[in-house]
Amino acid sequence: MQKPTKLANFEQTALPHLSAAYNLARWLTRNEADAEDVVQEAYLRAFKYYGGFRGGDSRSWLLTIVRNTCYTWMQQNRARELTTVFDDEIESLSSDAANPESRLLSSIDSQLLKQALEALPIEFREVVVLRELEGMSYKEIADIADVPLGTVMSRLARARKRLHQYLTNDQHREYPHEV
Repeated sequence: MQKPTKLANFEQTALPHLSAAYNLARWLTRNEADAEDVVQEAYLRAFKYYGGFRGGDSRSWLLTIVRNTCYTWMQQNRARELTTVFDDEIESLSSDAANPESRLLSSIDSQLLKQALEALPIEFREVVVLRELEGMSYKEIADIADVPLGTVMSRLARARKRLHQYLTNDQHREYPHEV
């Protein structure tokens, strides 16, 4: 019996996560063609450095590469989108607020939700995509984004609050990119 090649091992490790990789890249770049380019570049990078992968969570490993590739691509092509001013006000969300918000998000029009997600700053958009669309844990997101766990939780809370504000504000229909 032949020993599996590096390519065969890589394909077995990385290809099951192609959909998640594209999903993350699509939401970060906000463009299907750019996302395809970024995912292709990310997979080439992942293959190049596959020898350094020591097992473990291949999905997190690959999505980290996709995220980093997205940010590199955006620095080269859309640097102004990467600069976001964060307000330092402390925002608190009670655990009861998540249930009505979840109900609201599940009942709204998907196009409106897409607009709301695209209106978020990239740092907020990525945590929402990884948590809500990819079902990743806070720890996995912290590892992928290379930020502390508290930062993930803060960004997610702020993103949810902005989504809620956007989705409950009638003015967004006239000014879709203002939140």
